Amino acid sequence: ESLHDIQKQVNDLWQNLLYPVTRGNDTDGMIYATCEMKPSSKIDADKPQVTGQVLFKQYYSYGRLEAIFYLDGFPLDNNQSCRAIHIHELGDLSNGCDSTGGHYNPFRVNHPRHPGDFGNFLPKEGKIRKYKANLFATIFGPYSIMGRSVVIHEQEDDMGKGNNKASLENGNAGKRLSCCVIGISNKNLWEEKLPEVMDKKKR
Repeated sequence: ESLHDIQKQVNDLWQNLLYPVTRGNDTDGMIYATCEMKPSSKIDADKPQVTGQVLFKQYYSYGRLEAIFYLDGFPLDNNQSCRAIHIHELGDLSNGCDSTGGHYNPFRVNHPRHPGDFGNFLPKEGKIRKYKANLFATIFGPYSIMGRSVVIHEQEDDMGKGNNKASLENGNAGKRLSCCVIGISNKNLWEEKLPEVMDKKKR
């Protein structure tokens, strides 16, 4: 009986470690997630109204995270600066993007070494179309980014080199333009957006 109890505890532990994602049967071990980007209710009307998706894909349970950044609504001027994109701690949009908390930082390290410090993205013709592989963040296990948020900032990330406290916390990236909450999805969106993103990369 005690052996049975131990087995149950071990099983429960594994379930908790893998929460909130377990392997699906219809994707051959590949898990997909999406984040539907919406402009923050707290930004001024003259700021960029950024929409689109950030998509994630990861092989269960040891693959590296891949992401597609498919975003619209930036100024059409191609002389603008880069925009910082990060994962924030909370999936709470009750007060626009201001209620998403700070950077997701489970290991208590300085920026830009947080799991979701994705760096800077340069919009072209009002759009960001970018594919990134081998990301440090993960969909699985106790450090999962599921249910957390992705935030697009008004300014460029100084990558921790700003010589002040804010630089080591958030890269002095400025106001939060747009945000979304990460949730499980099927593979359709990824397969739809990937060809366009890879085509832009070739050009």
